[in-house]
Amino acid sequence: MHKGFLKAGHLPTLFAAFLYFDLSFMVWVLLGPLGVAISKALHLDPAHKGLMVATPVLAGALLRPVLGLLVDRFKARRVGIGAQVVVIAGLIMAWVIGIDSFAATLLLGCVLGLAGASFAVALPLASSWYPPEFQGTALGIAGAGNSGTVLAALFAPAMAIAFGWQNVVGLAAIPLSVALCVFIFAAKDSPNAPPPKPLAAYFQLLKQADCWWFMFFYSVTFGGFVGLASSLTIYFNDAYALPPVIAGYCTAAVVFVGSMVRPLGGAVADRFGGVRALAVLYAVAACAFAAIAGGLPTIYLAMPVFVVGMLALGMGNGSVFQLVPQRFGREIGIMTGLVGMSGGIGGFYLASSLGYSKQLTGSYGAGFLVFALLAAVALVSITGVRRRWRTTWADLHGAARV
Repeated sequence: MHKGFLKAGHLPTLFAAFLYFDLSFMVWVLLGPLGVAISKALHLDPAHKGLMVATPVLAGALLRPVLGLLVDRFKARRVGIGAQVVVIAGLIMAWVIGIDSFAATLLLGCVLGLAGASFAVALPLASSWYPPEFQGTALGIAGAGNSGTVLAALFAPAMAIAFGWQNVVGLAAIPLSVALCVFIFAAKDSPNAPPPKPLAAYFQLLKQADCWWFMFFYSVTFGGFVGLASSLTIYFNDAYALPPVIAGYCTAAVVFVGSMVRPLGGAVADRFGGVRALAVLYAVAACAFAAIAGGLPTIYLAMPVFVVGMLALGMGNGSVFQLVPQRFGREIGIMTGLVGMSGGIGGFYLASSLGYSKQLTGSYGAGFLVFALLAAVALVSITGVRRRWRTTWADLHGAARV
């Protein structure tokens, strides 16, 4: 790691942001790895399975702008502590009362959505400590907290067999409590964080085309990542008849790859430019998911393609957030919320569409094909805006490589 990076920011805060993000994401996608057990207990059809795992993703998406606005006004540390307390209390309450219906799982999903909104806390907290030349690396490290989805896929199915899936919900409060303690003692708000702006100023962002472009680009990269993290355990179980634990391990392997390369995506974008990096990554993702949509007969053929696709999406997440602070450095809190919201909406679309695709056509192929087409549209779009960004960003906050 570059020596200048180690001296530029506040490493305890960066670690606290990563851990907070990591374990929050573990909880956010918990219904996905538990989906096989829950669907058997509640007798859910494919469409209901898809909606169940997609609900926390949508709730997290809608709550991200809210937390982003709160972060901008009350600082990230205070908002992060409050949000984590609510999630822990919700998990314990769900465990005590019990979950015995599809409606109850959707209510739990809404609580888990607040954990997914942690994105709007962790990234501004880390970003505000680092100068433009290290934004990609810093946000890549903090954003690697999406590796928490690996923990859910790796341990939740086996724990559901050993302890019962409802008890897993209660047990999830324990690591969240540990992360909360670390966050309280290690995280500090940067003195360089921009001052809050009037509420009306944020609505002005939605009038700017660049805001919508970032929202779209992230809806593809992060939407694909979290949608797959939420759905693949059920998909592998249905499509390849894998036992829940093995399906969870396969999901964990795919998600691990996507989460670990997020810092690499940010660093590559710092070195070669975020637009150039995204163009290559969208092309790879479009090809990978088009191949999956065509139907791969065995898990041995499917796994390498999923890994390649997830590599592209994971690096794309880091590349998008190398660009955002350059364009909207003074509005990073609310922009993180808006862009994060769009990523969650993309994940909701993918997770729910896979379930409905299976329900209506008997195959997941149509859902994957539409997502591959979205990646292709993103490729064309990022190439189209590149020239304008290079000319209009020249004087914005000392913009780095575009």
